[in-house]
Amino acid sequence: MCRPPIAQRGIAFIVVIWVMVLLTVVLSGFVVVARTEALQSRFLLDSAQARYAAEAGISRVVWELHNTDPLTMWVPDGRAYDMDFAGAKVSIEVHDESGKVDINAADLETLKRMFTAVAVDATEAEQLAAAVVDWRDVDDLLTVNGAEDGEYESVGLAYGAADAPFSTIGELQQVLGMNYEIFEKLQNDITIYGGVGRPNAAFASALGLQTIDGIDPQQAEQLLNARRQFRPGDAGSVGVTLPDGTPLLSAGGSGTYTVRSKATLANGAWTLVDATIRLGGAPGARAYSILRWREGSAD
Repeated sequence: MCRPPIAQRGIAFIVVIWVMVLLTVVLSGFVVVARTEALQSRFLLDSAQARYAAEAGISRVVWELHNTDPLTMWVPDGRAYDMDFAGAKVSIEVHDESGKVDINAADLETLKRMFTAVAVDATEAEQLAAAVVDWRDVDDLLTVNGAEDGEYESVGLAYGAADAPFSTIGELQQVLGMNYEIFEKLQNDITIYGGVGRPNAAFASALGLQTIDGIDPQQAEQLLNARRQFRPGDAGSVGVTLPDGTPLLSAGGSGTYTVRSKATLANGAWTLVDATIRLGGAPGARAYSILRWREGSAD
């Protein structure tokens, strides 16, 4: 039997080497794909577990807000509450919407104080407050320093005042003179669900308290610190009042709440649910309705 020429044997060796390299590349690709899919599956599993734990936090809030015992009930003024659920640590904050500035109900002075509280100068605060009033009212009459359709057109905007109530808090960014920097400072302290002309001091944040006549930043912090010492119905809270003598913890809530529920697993994966809910509903239906729902997760 004749052997192949040396040149042919060399070519065959090179081909074998290339085939081995190709197989190595293909196998490496399979390994990478398999590892990626395993990581993705793990991420999805962790995200699902954390999401359901965070949703359990929402359900816990609904249960606690139906509690009528003033000594054990949860107070919806932003206090932190913690619970364990299926191995996850759940941190919960509840904010009664009546403690926020309702941009559909607040009067001109309350709006001016709101903007001033986030370091907007007095002149700009007055203009923004008037523009908010003109945006939400149903007429086309210009408020002093405000903005109706003509003012929007004069600065090249393709839209004018809505002449209707705000449908979301994000819509505030369309008001003439507003920018994201101001909105970002306000977004956690404003609402369209409060239904009151000024924030309910029993649940208001420091910013919300500053929109009440006679309360400066220092007094707002003092009131917050005093409020954290009590629960509704505590006898000692009677002497804690606003500058006008109104008891700090006298008013009831709105029945509408923003809940921030963050669930963290043992491996560090977490999901945050930020929802606005309204208690109550038709008989036999869900115990609450969802007005707004947002969630996010990460490792």
